[in-house]
Amino acid sequence: MPWSRAFDDPIKPPKGRPIVTLKDAAAYILKLPKSAQQSPEWQAAGEAVIMAAEDRGPLMHAHVGMMLALHGAKPIPEARPAKTHWGRRKLLV
Repeated sequence: MPWSRAFDDPIKPPKGRPIVTLKDAAAYILKLPKSAQQSPEWQAAGEAVIMAAEDRGPLMHAHVGMMLALHGAKPIPEARPAKTHWGRRKLLV
């Protein structure tokens, strides 16, 4: 397993050293408190890191997963239809 694969751009966590390789990403996740590791964001990031290390997924997915987990992925609000007011119809004379 190529745990030494490097990300194209290092990931800068809020504290600590930059995350450069998949091994660094796995170590960072394992150092988190168990409650944080169990969050959906970190579960997804960990799965993406493992898949990239086992050549079952792209490295970019691991990078994006780590970024979303680190910087607080917020759920996308449901799309509501925009209220458009087209005004009165104008008559052409």
